[in-house]
Amino acid sequence: MRRSLSALVCAILLATPAPVSASPVASAYVIRPGDTLSSIAKRYRVALSDLRAWNGIARGEPLRVDGLLRLTAPETPLPAWSTRVLTVTAAEANGDPAKKCPVPASDLRKIWVRYLGFDGLAHDGYVIMHHTVAGAIQRAFGRLYRWRFPIMAMPPMVVEDRTVLTLGYECRFVAGTTRWSQHSYGLAIDINPRQNPMLRGDYLDPPNSRTWLAREHYWPGMMHEDGAVPAFTVEGFYWGGRWKTLLDYMHFSTNDR
Repeated sequence: MRRSLSALVCAILLATPAPVSASPVASAYVIRPGDTLSSIAKRYRVALSDLRAWNGIARGEPLRVDGLLRLTAPETPLPAWSTRVLTVTAAEANGDPAKKCPVPASDLRKIWVRYLGFDGLAHDGYVIMHHTVAGAIQRAFGRLYRWRFPIMAMPPMVVEDRTVLTLGYECRFVAGTTRWSQHSYGLAIDINPRQNPMLRGDYLDPPNSRTWLAREHYWPGMMHEDGAVPAFTVEGFYWGGRWKTLLDYMHFSTNDR
């Protein structure tokens, strides 16, 4: 699946934080703590009923912090959420057999999910994870879709910069060690790395994500403890944003490593 050039431009614009003093984006709004649908409608001079209809929000349904709220009418409503689980081939799992990855392809699953893109549209993508967490991953992405939390990019989307990809399984060591990463077991997932970077001392990953270390802001794709984070933590995942020796805002794992 290839995203169109116009959609990618839209994603980049939404992903680039505006200065605090700048006017908010006119077509979308990231829900902050304390927001109500009526206060947002008043602020942007739109009818409350339109705001509900454009975003599929039922009367009385609470807003979810970190969700991306439409401020204009969509061409078509978001389709229903969907998901499916497929087996994984050895080539998809390990690529080079010489790497001797720690789990066989038979233990992994390709989990397809529908997600909300930074362009405000629905897309289908997948993550590869261990079969024991497939159901939990499906439920977590189902919540993110209902909460209108945006994902910048997932495979099979073709991108020039892999640091924008939400990924699960990767056969690799922990950076700077010869110890297998939890990603190598299919037991960890990184969500929107650009918007949720990892910081260890002076080491920043991805290196072009320093702007998003300002975690007091609520910009598209950022995950906060009072917002999108519980989509995974209620399923038994631990969040790297709670770590002490380093901060890894993108990272969720089953064993807090």
